Amino acid sequence: MLTQKILAAAFSGALAVAAFGGAASAKDPMVGGAAMSPSKNIIQNAVNSKDHTTLVAAVKAAGLVETLEGKGPFTVFAPTNEAFAKLPKGTVDSLLKSENKDKLVKILTCHVIAADATAAVVKKMVKDDGGAHKAKTVGGCMLTLRDKDGRVTVTDENGNTANVTIADVKQSNGVIHVIDKVLLPKS
Repeated sequence: MLTQKILAAAFSGALAVAAFGGAASAKDPMVGGAAMSPSKNIIQNAVNSKDHTTLVAAVKAAGLVETLEGKGPFTVFAPTNEAFAKLPKGTVDSLLKSENKDKLVKILTCHVIAADATAAVVKKMVKDDGGAHKAKTVGGCMLTLRDKDGRVTVTDENGNTANVTIADVKQSNGVIHVIDKVLLPKS
């Protein structure tokens, strides 16, 4: 419950900043056709990415906006719309229903680590741990992080592996790594 409140607070703040945020600099990374400003929080940046509209809708439905707008630091493995589209037909619509809010919160918080873990940090942890690093998420899930040919991969508790397609999108309250699959808690 506290985690949900914290995540909700973080996401709300991010939306406010997004509405009133400043212009992006020329060196800000592009995600979903929008520049991601390191002076904005996770939510403020995510709402501008056309590749993350499903994620943003899910975060809103789960009541996690304020949390992801919070101080952090957070590392968010952010699935794209295409990643959500890979789920079985009807899954996203079902998860967005109010009666499935707890399940949605669990799934989303299994994409968040309470740390500021850039790709370089992840790769060092992986190397130090002999090739795979276990990371506990805010939602209590265990993710396995690996360095595959210089790119970070993330494996959920069910053995599904997501590739980080855009790493190190710095935020004022952490970092986002864009991924190509939705990570799921153990069923």
